[in-house]
Amino acid sequence: MPDTLTREAPARTRGPHLVSGAGTGLLLAVLGAALVASMVLGISVGSVNLPFGKVWSVLWAHLSGRGDTADPLLGQVVWDIRTPRVLLAALAGAGLSVAGAALQALVRNPLADPYVLGVSSAASLGAVLVPALGGTALGGAAGALGVTGAAFGAALLSALLVYLLAQRAGRLLDSWLVLTGVAVGYLCTAATTFVQLQLNPTELQGMMFWLMGSVAGATWTDLGLPTALIAACLAYLMLQARPLNALLAGEDAATGIGVSVAALRVTLLLIGSLLTATVVSVVGGIGFIGLMVPHMARFVVGSDHRRVLPVALLAGAVFMVLVDLAARIADRPNELPVGVFTTGLGVPFFLFLLRRRASGGTHAP
Repeated sequence: MPDTLTREAPARTRGPHLVSGAGTGLLLAVLGAALVASMVLGISVGSVNLPFGKVWSVLWAHLSGRGDTADPLLGQVVWDIRTPRVLLAALAGAGLSVAGAALQALVRNPLADPYVLGVSSAASLGAVLVPALGGTALGGAAGALGVTGAAFGAALLSALLVYLLAQRAGRLLDSWLVLTGVAVGYLCTAATTFVQLQLNPTELQGMMFWLMGSVAGATWTDLGLPTALIAACLAYLMLQARPLNALLAGEDAATGIGVSVAALRVTLLLIGSLLTATVVSVVGGIGFIGLMVPHMARFVVGSDHRRVLPVALLAGAVFMVLVDLAARIADRPNELPVGVFTTGLGVPFFLFLLRRRASGGTHAP
């Protein structure tokens, strides 16, 4: 493990950035418009392209309450297949980005994300255990809750294990947190591989595709729980923006202004685990979004979490919708796992961060 990976970020909360003050509101408006545009594009373009005008007419028919369209088949493709798909992609990108921002604040290391800390790998293990053990026989909402619950339980256990192993003399060592997370992540990946080997070839193919991440097959019923949890976690983190900013300045500085550092760190672990498990249980393993998007948000708006969190939320949603679109059109009529693209982009970004930190670069959290 490179030393630069485990080195703590400088104790500071400010750094050079591109947008500040009232410009943040304009940036959020631009990102909101970009999200709407990317979603319409994601609904219109795919294995078969659909005219923008007809897509809009179907969406407006449902949003206005009429619900019926002149072409029932077109209406089914737009409203029942592609719309929940792009919405789930947006939720996955938003959830992983917010989870990454929370975990990076926790460990004060810009190279941390749910995958580096082992949370995603543990959530994947919990999620694959349910179908492997026949849990989907529960069916419907009970089956879905079983996958989500198992993913969250595994992610939480992993996070707590990492948290406990990273303690030294009652203090949490950020470098140990990252190293322990990587080790636990490898262990969970090995266990997931063992589970996969117990499956028949048909189940194994589907499981492999899911583990690389996919929003194919999304339905409206998949959206409720992720939406509620992401909104609740974002609201809490926004209320804790000041303690999060203080934590970036160091444990002693945070304690000095009355922040209960231990309680805040446990809460951040819980939130990171919950968000990651929720996303992984519905879309599978998607890496590096929680690493890349918060970093780009800090580069644009600085380190203040009052700006980083909403910008990361919207930017992550736009990013994931576009990645899913690329996964559908890169090899038509076949579809590729979205993890192929996020990993292809994330690994060079990770190496760039390593070199940047090795040379004393800025924009750490």
